Amino acid sequence: MILITGGMGFIGLHTARRFLDAGKNVVLTQYRARREPDFIKDEIGKRVTVETLDVTSAHDVIDLVRRHKVTDIVHLAVPGLAALSAAEDYRVNMGGLINILEAARLSDVRRVTLASSVAVYSGLPEGPFREDQLLPVAASNPTEAYKKAWETLASHYASRTGLDVISARMSGIWGPLYHSMANLPSRLCHAAVRGVPAEFTGARGGVPYEDEEGDFCYVKDCAAGLALLQMADTLPHRIFNIAAGVSRTNRELADAVKKVVPDAQITLQRGRGPRARPRPYLDITRATQDIGYKPEYDLERGVADYIAWLRTNPT
Repeated sequence: MILITGGMGFIGLHTARRFLDAGKNVVLTQYRARREPDFIKDEIGKRVTVETLDVTSAHDVIDLVRRHKVTDIVHLAVPGLAALSAAEDYRVNMGGLINILEAARLSDVRRVTLASSVAVYSGLPEGPFREDQLLPVAASNPTEAYKKAWETLASHYASRTGLDVISARMSGIWGPLYHSMANLPSRLCHAAVRGVPAEFTGARGGVPYEDEEGDFCYVKDCAAGLALLQMADTLPHRIFNIAAGVSRTNRELADAVKKVVPDAQITLQRGRGPRARPRPYLDITRATQDIGYKPEYDLERGVADYIAWLRTNPT
């Protein structure tokens, strides 16, 4: 049985689908929000079990892992960005981490995969970003801070206990079920389907620049990468990039949307912004060589798939 904390979330639901397709049973946890998309709804109560869980409760985490005879854990549960005070953010992130690791140790879980992020590379001046690069200690945002801390502390815990713990550094993930509109692909695709101008009020950095680049990883590829990491017999490394593995410009993203919705209303700033970095993509050579990870959705295919989904699943 595979436990996915935060499994009723955006990435968790798609990852659960990949495990189901591989013949695995899954336990998905939720805290407050619950969604049952068509691609998994019929499996709930059969091969999918849903449990409410507060990862900061050590007793509840240990009980759930034991009760369901969990053999593998994918830990995706994190607080929403800027949803908590500094102290509560720390408590949930760090308390949840040790509770998951200790529950896994006590129940002889085979492997724990932790959700890390492209944010750990924020302090590097240019890409491509590789898993073996040295990272600065300083962090410019909460995600960068906690993911760096998770990787360091989980690695230390693993070395002391023998628990198999790996970190998946995921790039900008987008696609069906994404709801916060924090990333550009979702803003553009949602606006195009609704027939309204793409709107950037509240967007980080304001109106995006045409020539700025990003590593746009479609959620179905991300889910495939997480499943491959978790199910691999052995892994020669402890950290893996799970990403598109290429840089694409915001202009190319807008063009991909207009290819599907020709009258999409998208206005971007010309040129590159002051914070743009050269080649800001994650090198996926390690994941390709060690687990056979190969993204199936380039930008154009991902946009077409996402817009098709939004047309039948308006949100």
